[in-house]
Amino acid sequence: MTVSTIPETYRNAVVAHIMIDGAARAIDFYVRAFGAQELFRLDGPDGRVLHAEVRIQGSTLMLGDPEGPDFRAPTALGGTTVGLHVFVDDVDTLARRATAAGAELLQQPADQFHGDRTAILKDPFGHVWVFLTHLEDLTPAELARRARDLFV
Repeated sequence: MTVSTIPETYRNAVVAHIMIDGAARAIDFYVRAFGAQELFRLDGPDGRVLHAEVRIQGSTLMLGDPEGPDFRAPTALGGTTVGLHVFVDDVDTLARRATAAGAELLQQPADQFHGDRTAILKDPFGHVWVFLTHLEDLTPAELARRARDLFV
């Protein structure tokens, strides 16, 4: 049986729209570090990015410089409340490329009980990324058993 590196369940997911102080620099970073493809960008008259979209491993991410009191970047908050999960074909290669580009490696790539090889990185703009390569399909019962064995 062949296991897909990106499970069908996560192939079409919620589209995140993140705020970044320095969105133009972040787009350049995401291209270098994560292999992102810039889809389009709307620049404001002051040089800030009003709205942009990039694609990372088939997933679209919206981003821009913060505007108004309701949209703030992690750097303005002292951290982030969101982890951005992206399934990729080769998490080890991505982690090496991302750290070479300036990402902070928070967790080395490692096989996890949930059937994915996972690495956690923080980008220079304060966002936390969880990159995963799917290794095996598990039933809910097997996942629960492994979690119980690990945490008990």
